[in-house]
Amino acid sequence: MTDTGLQLLSKITKDGTLEVSLAKAPVAEPKDNEVVVRIEATPINPSDLGLLFGPADMEQAKVSGNGDGAVVTAPVAKQMLQGLAARLDQAMPVGNEGAGVVIKAGAQAKELLGKTVSMIGGGMYAQYRTLRASDCQVLPEGTTPADGASWFVNPLTALAMTETMRREGHKALVHTAAASNLGQMLNKICMKDGIELVNVVRNAEQEKILRDLGAKHIVNSSSPSFTEDLTRALAATGATIAFDAIRGGKLAGQLLSAMEVAANLNAKTYSRYGSTVHKQVYIYGRLAAGATELAGDFGMAWGVGGFLLTPFLQKIGPADVAKLRARVAGELKTTFASHYAKVISLSEALQPQNIAVYNKRATGEKYLINPNK
Repeated sequence: MTDTGLQLLSKITKDGTLEVSLAKAPVAEPKDNEVVVRIEATPINPSDLGLLFGPADMEQAKVSGNGDGAVVTAPVAKQMLQGLAARLDQAMPVGNEGAGVVIKAGAQAKELLGKTVSMIGGGMYAQYRTLRASDCQVLPEGTTPADGASWFVNPLTALAMTETMRREGHKALVHTAAASNLGQMLNKICMKDGIELVNVVRNAEQEKILRDLGAKHIVNSSSPSFTEDLTRALAATGATIAFDAIRGGKLAGQLLSAMEVAANLNAKTYSRYGSTVHKQVYIYGRLAAGATELAGDFGMAWGVGGFLLTPFLQKIGPADVAKLRARVAGELKTTFASHYAKVISLSEALQPQNIAVYNKRATGEKYLINPNK
């Protein structure tokens, strides 16, 4: 047990400069219902990058110092600062989820001592984390921290998508950026649960990834026949709900237009208001910058909204959340297995050559941090 440990912090100053650095942070003594975990694995998710680098121009990033004393700086456009007022000049801990070993426990959490656990609660890019025992998931025997590091964000988001589909009365769904780590999990869920899934990818390499996985409906947004291929897949599956990780550009509108065409293929009568079938696109990521362009004929029964995991879990309640968490824990090495291109230390996370790779958010290049490496 140690009194301090390294922690990665991100700060945007009032003059418009991003500063990412490592600092010594005190390790808080656990309360009765808390534990201290030595973190051995924590993934770099797109949602983490949003806090880590924010809207900074990372093409102009510079690094001063080296090792644990390295500091990454990058400019933030002045027009972006107003929307960042609540975080300016604050050094913020980063990292949504992780896994490690419980090295100290309060009186009500002694049964977790020595256990390998997965965790949620932020601040995971650190060597040690004190948090509530209820925010920990004990991993099955033989599961390593690396196996369980990505237990929360991607697995539960993928399950939330199929749960939302069912609860809102849809029978099949569409997913964009479908060859991602999350997309591959979603395919495994759908194949196991008998759900039709339309996968939207952007190149032939990603098509192959999903075909090798056993995916049935794959459409390539860069293909000249994308609109026709998408409409055909929607008609075959009856998918009327989509989860979009792209956000910027025309894709959300293209999905709604194709759903409307597919819904009208077998219409018996014409209505100037379009199909009465409700078509829904939920945006849950922002892989492309720029505005969401909604152009096309969707009829009048459609919707576009944002989708976040935490509000969904709050909505369904503790009992149903427990069921989803139990499924993830039981299928960590199969349905919810994550794959990483590289394991890096906290100081290596600040090296320009690593930032250039993991900040691209490219398929197959997900990085894992081991803070105690």
